[in-house]
Amino acid sequence: MSATVLIVDDEENARHNIGDFLVSRGYEIIGVPTLAEARQVISQEKADIILLDVELPDGYGPVLLEETAYLPERPPVIMITAYGDIDMAVDAMKNGAVDFLQKPIRLAQLEKSVQRAAEVVAMRRELSHLRDARRQESNFIIGKSRQMQLLFKHAQRAAEASVSVLITGETGTGKEVLAKTIHQMGPRANKPFIAINCAAIQSTILESELFGYEAGAFTSAEKRKPGLFEVADGGVLFLDEISSMPYDMQAKLLRALEERAFRRVGGTNLIKIDVQLIAASNRDLLAMIKEGTFREDLYYRLKVVDLDIPPLRERKQDIPELVGLFLREMNARMGMNITSLTPMAMKAIMAYDWPGNIRELRNTIERAMLFCDDEAIDVSHLSVDIVRNLPEAADQVFGS
Repeated sequence: MSATVLIVDDEENARHNIGDFLVSRGYEIIGVPTLAEARQVISQEKADIILLDVELPDGYGPVLLEETAYLPERPPVIMITAYGDIDMAVDAMKNGAVDFLQKPIRLAQLEKSVQRAAEVVAMRRELSHLRDARRQESNFIIGKSRQMQLLFKHAQRAAEASVSVLITGETGTGKEVLAKTIHQMGPRANKPFIAINCAAIQSTILESELFGYEAGAFTSAEKRKPGLFEVADGGVLFLDEISSMPYDMQAKLLRALEERAFRRVGGTNLIKIDVQLIAASNRDLLAMIKEGTFREDLYYRLKVVDLDIPPLRERKQDIPELVGLFLREMNARMGMNITSLTPMAMKAIMAYDWPGNIRELRNTIERAMLFCDDEAIDVSHLSVDIVRNLPEAADQVFGS
């Protein structure tokens, strides 16, 4: 594979000799003599692998291990030294170095060490490629806004760490789509994704839906039924509209999360589970805590990572990308070939504030396609509310 190796060594001959050898093996090389220059290269994300000398003119080489420890894609670091300090080598390995080479460096050993590091880089690239592919399949549009870019980065971290997530946002902003995206990006992608809308389930049966029940637990319980926690074991359980969960049920959910175990309704056996919980709400849970209708301890247990999806009116620059997604999706489903919107139709859509957010936009595009016999959707195919919002569009459709 092609990888760029950063050689950090104040000895020019060493940089050249190592560099020439690695170039002959197909690697790209950047050579610098100081920590300061190494930091600059790393900050520009130009280095895939780092060969790092210990004693440098402007500092102690291994400090780079600590400085790069929190990078999302930390380059593998191979320490090189002429001093053979075993204690230092052990410390370097503990701090994340993947190997340790002594000068004079044997080229065969160097090649093997760099090759192992390159395999790590290749694996990361493949995982990144798979995450990107899953992201495209998820229909979750990140968009160009800084707010959405940051939200997606946090979602990616939450997916990889498999921690509890609380997603908030107005109705129609795509909370369940984001939850599915987190599932697809994480290590549980091949395990179940189970969703339940807490507002759609009667409070009296929500406990048996989540935890299941034993035969005879109540009148109609003729046989044992596993709950959604069991069905989702190893995967992701998505609790939509968690603000609708009764207060007493919140306590039972909290206990199950803290103990990673529960009992079926009417049962005595403790059932262990491994589930990543993602909850969503379009209500202000902090206000509900003050009102005494939502448990504060459950709130903080859920929001290990909190993701607030902004309403569509605050990220209108993402609308064209969303429209393109819906056109592609519905063309395939409806057997149509509508490729775009006319400039006036797009202008009307951009001028509208979308109180129903992405869900309303999707429904708008679907409706417009039903009435469109051309290759482009025009203002005449849009709903009256959207057209009237833009005077020039209204004049075109209704006349002055």
